[in-house]
Amino acid sequence: MIAIHKSSNGFHPRWVNYCEENNIPFKVVNCYDDSIIEQLADCNALFWHFHQSSVKDLHVARQILSALQQTGFTVFPDFNTAWHFDDKVGQKYLLERLEAPMVKSYVFVEKSKALIWVKNTTFPKVFKLKGGAGSQNVCLVKTENEANKLIQIAFSSGFPNYDAHGSFKERYRKWKLRKVPFTEVIKGGIRFLKPPEFAKGLGREFGYVYFQDFIPGNNSDTRIIVIDKKAFALKRFVRENDFRASGSGNFAYEKEVFDERCIQIAFEFTTKLNAQCVAFDFVFDANKKPLIVEISYGFSPTGYDACPGYWDENLSWHEGSFNPQGWMIESVLKSIH
Repeated sequence: MIAIHKSSNGFHPRWVNYCEENNIPFKVVNCYDDSIIEQLADCNALFWHFHQSSVKDLHVARQILSALQQTGFTVFPDFNTAWHFDDKVGQKYLLERLEAPMVKSYVFVEKSKALIWVKNTTFPKVFKLKGGAGSQNVCLVKTENEANKLIQIAFSSGFPNYDAHGSFKERYRKWKLRKVPFTEVIKGGIRFLKPPEFAKGLGREFGYVYFQDFIPGNNSDTRIIVIDKKAFALKRFVRENDFRASGSGNFAYEKEVFDERCIQIAFEFTTKLNAQCVAFDFVFDANKKPLIVEISYGFSPTGYDACPGYWDENLSWHEGSFNPQGWMIESVLKSIH
C-alpha cells in the first residue's frame, strides 16, 4: 500500500485519482501529525509534493522524507530528486560537478571576495536569492554600482524572502491580461501590510550573494520535465519589457517549437542525477547552444495539461494526452516490486 499526504494542492489530488481509477491500494495520511511514522506502518511508500511556500513543509518535509529513505522506506520525492529543490546555490555546485551545460553562476559568502569579483566582471548580470519560484527574487543588475549595493544589503540587513512590491506588480500585470481576477490585486495590496506565513518562516536571506550570467536574445525559456524515461515540454515567453519567463503565464506547447537537444540533455542528466523527476529550464546562448538555468522536481500540474504528447528516451514522439502524476506512481511501484 502507498501513502499520500493529505492535501488539496499540488500533485496530491491527481495521485489519489490515479490510484482510485487504477485500483491501486492507498491511504491518505497527514505528514504534519506527530504520529506520521505510526500512520505509515502498513505502507511501503509515501508520496508528498512538498512546497517551498508552506511553513509546515519547510519545517518537516525534508526531515521526514530523509528519515524514511535512510531507513529503507520508499518515498517520492527521494533525496536525489529533491535535496536541491528551491536552492539555486545547491544546484550550482551539483550541475558544475556533473559538468552540465549551464549558465555560469557565482556564489560568494565573503563580502570582500564578492566586491573584488564585481570590479573584474562584466555586466549585466542576473541577481537571485537561492529560493523563489515564478521569477520571484530575480532582478537584472546593469552596473557595478548596482551590484555593490546588493552586496552591501546581503551582508548587512539581508533580503526578505517575499517581495511584496514585485508580487503586487505581477498580480496587477496578470489582471490586466485577464489571467486573474481583481481579488488577486487586492490580496497583493494586503500583503504589503501582512506578508504570507512562509516569509516569516524563511526569515531573511543574509550572508551570501548569488549571480548568474545574463544570456541575451531569449524571448522565452524552455522547460523539459523528465519522469520515468518520458519527457514533456513547455515554452514560456518572457514578460513584456522584461527578461524573465518563469511565471509569465504565456506558453507554447507545440512539438515543433522545441529543440531536441534540450530533450537529449534532460534525459542524460536525469540519469546522472539518479532522480525520479526533474524539470530543466533552458535558454540559448549567442551560438544557439542550450544552457540549463536551474532545475526543480515540482511544477504546477495544470500548466502542462495542454501538452499534446511526450517523448520517450529514444526521442520518439507519442501523440496524445498523458498523466505525469500517474507516471510517478508507476515508477515508484516498479521500484518496490
